[in-house]
Formats: sequence, C-alpha cells, structure tokens
Amino acid sequence: MSRTVIRGARYPGDIAFEDGVITEIGSIDRKDGDLEIRYNDAIVTPGLINTHHHLYQWMTRGVATGCNLFDWLQTLYPVWKKMSVDDVHSAALVGLGELALSGCTTAFDHHYVVPDGDDSVFDAIVDAAKLVGIRIFLSRGSMDLGEADGGLPPDNLIEERDSILTSTERIISAHHDGDMVSVVVAPCSPFSVTEGLMTESADLARKHGLRLHTHLCETIDEQEHCIERFGKRPAEQLSDWGWTGDDVWFAHGIHFSETEIALLGKEGTGVAHCPSSNARLAAGMCPVSDLLHANVPVGLGVDGVASNEVGGLFPELRQALYTARLREMRPDALMPKDVLNLGTSGGAQCLGASKSGKLAVGFNADFAVWSTPDLAGVQDPISGLILGPDRKVLDLFVGGKQVAKDGELLGLSLADAHRTLSKRSARLWDHN
Repeated sequence: MSRTVIRGARYPGDIAFEDGVITEIGSIDRKDGDLEIRYNDAIVTPGLINTHHHLYQWMTRGVATGCNLFDWLQTLYPVWKKMSVDDVHSAALVGLGELALSGCTTAFDHHYVVPDGDDSVFDAIVDAAKLVGIRIFLSRGSMDLGEADGGLPPDNLIEERDSILTSTERIISAHHDGDMVSVVVAPCSPFSVTEGLMTESADLARKHGLRLHTHLCETIDEQEHCIERFGKRPAEQLSDWGWTGDDVWFAHGIHFSETEIALLGKEGTGVAHCPSSNARLAAGMCPVSDLLHANVPVGLGVDGVASNEVGGLFPELRQALYTARLREMRPDALMPKDVLNLGTSGGAQCLGASKSGKLAVGFNADFAVWSTPDLAGVQDPISGLILGPDRKVLDLFVGGKQVAKDGELLGLSLADAHRTLSKRSARLWDHN
C-alpha cells in the first residue's frame, strides 16, 4: 500500500501514514508513489475518544428536562422498554454519525437496556459502527436488580444473571477483535445490579482480558443508596468487589471523597467526565483537577443524548474547561491543551487503547481535520480551536481510512438516518 501524506496543516505539520499507522510527522520529504492530501487553513488533532455514551438515548431527547437523575430515569425506563432492535440500530447510526462529525474516531457505548432479553441489540450497534466507520468499544451492559428487590429499574426491564453472563460470552465471541470492535463488561450501576452480577462480571472480564465499566458517584442519591445498602462509600465498596485496577473506569465520578480519589489513583482506575450531562441533571461538577493531581486517568464522555441533547464530543472540550474553572474558581484550573488531552490521550488511557489518542509515530492513523480559516491570526491554534465556536470536522480518518470528507460521512447519509430515527422516535412516543 502506498504512503499517504497530509500536507499544509498549520498544526502539527505534515503527517505520513501507511497501513493505518502514523510513520512520520513534521517536515516530510516526498517519495515516489505518495498519495498527498493538501489542506489550507486547517488544524489536525488526534481523533477524539468518547469514554461514555448511551447511543439508544437518541430516541428520547427533550424529556424530563427539569428532573434529577433518579426521577429522569424513572420517567424514561418505561419508554426504553418499548424499543426494538431496529430502534437501537437507528439511534446508533445517528449517534455514531454525529460523534464522527464532531471529531470522534473511537466511541464507547454503555448499552444496558435489553427489552425482552433480545441481545441482538448489540449486534445492531456493531453493524452501525461498521457503517459509520469508527472504532467502537461495545459494552454488554446489564441490570438485574429491580424495584421489588430494592433497585431503581422496573422489574420488567431487568434480566437474569445467568442469561446476562451467557450473552456476554456470546458477544465477546462474535464481535471482539481488539481493533475496530472491543467488548467491555459493564453492569449498569450500583442501584440497578446485584453484588453477584458485579463480582461474576469482573471474573468474566478478566478471564478474557477485557475492561470493566459502570456508573459511579454520579449523584448524592446514589452515594446515599450505597452507604445505606452496603455501609460503605461507592468506590470503597466496588474495590471490595474487585472493581478497581487499571482495567476499570467509572462514569461521572462527581462525588468521590479524598480517600476514594487516592484509591483510584493508586489503582490506576479511570473516570469518564461528562460535563454537559452533569450540568443538565444538576448532578454536580466532577473534581477533574483533583483526579489528575492524584494520577487518575480522566477521559471525556458525551453521556446519553437524552441528558446531553447535543450528542457531539467537541463541545465537551470547552464545557470541561469551563466546569473545572467554575468549580475551582481559578482561571487556569484547566487549559485548552489539558482538555484536548482529556478528549484524546486521557480517553485512550481509560479505554486501554494504547495505540490511540496521540499524533505520534507508531500510533493509529486516527485523526480529525478541522477547517479553521477564522484562526489564521490566532497565535495559539489549539486555544483558538477549543475556546472558539463549535465545529464539525472537515475530514476524519480512522486507521488511515477516510470516513468523512468535506463535512459529510462517506459511509451513509446522516440526513437520511436522522429522518428514519425521527419516525421511529415518534412511533415510540405514540405507543407510550
């Protein structure tokens, strides 16, 4: 395969890649047979990495907009119960397509709603990722603790533990390749799963060398639930279940104590920071500066679009910066390059994607090209990019393959996907 060279970008300079891997960066000499792509007034960044999402929630935006987390969930659980496999596929196409056009080359989807136990929803998500062309970290999420036994979800939306574990084995066998599709074992949250599911899920993941993920410390209500039910704070309880280590990352992490933060840093356990969703639900502000100071890996997440409403990862860069500065009341609490690192290398560390998240020789040729003629007079292009207006990518490359060109996906029509999703969403509400 011939070498491809990107030339003319203001930042970081020329980039050469071959067989899906970056081979050279800087001032690159021409070689016979090179395929050259030239840009003017452009910035190239590593592809953004989304460390927490719920793609199916594109079905249910604009609902319960004045609720806290538990009330919001209890409003939406009955609606999610009505989703079909085709609904999930349609939502995943739109969700992944919107992520791609916001610069995202790798996305984690925490899917834990499996109506009637039909686990072909996970096959549908993989199919959508292949159509869009970005890397997917696919969770086999789950809930097995219903209202009757002290959990939050309705009893008709939970699954049996043995069925969950058997299904997880099937999905690993069918889809995990550690490259374009990586399976993650991900029970939903401490208020929707049993202790047995948590411990057996950890055993299953480590048997296969896979990663673990769950929601943790998102709200005060969740914290109080854990203390009342287990007599311990959330991260301490999960540590007892084997849920700390450098193969684990948690979503949100807003209300960790100093002791819990130190524990996560010692174990190398990561946190997916979802600033817009946290603000929408008034859940609180994640202590990102404290986590980073304690050497906790931190990545960025969109979270479900039913609590985010935008669905792109790029806006979370600026939102993360603003949130940190407001929380710390310091104008330098996070700088633009810091939040770009959260959205790239920090996310890669959370996911264990060791060859993603950086523009460096030997790393995956996963990058976003941003058209920035408005930044020609800005001295620091990264600051201008992060603090400036929201943008869609000009071009997007995943493993050296171009998946977006001139602001449009190459694998599907996103406009058509939106129209299909709108019809499906309307039908879902018609039957509610």
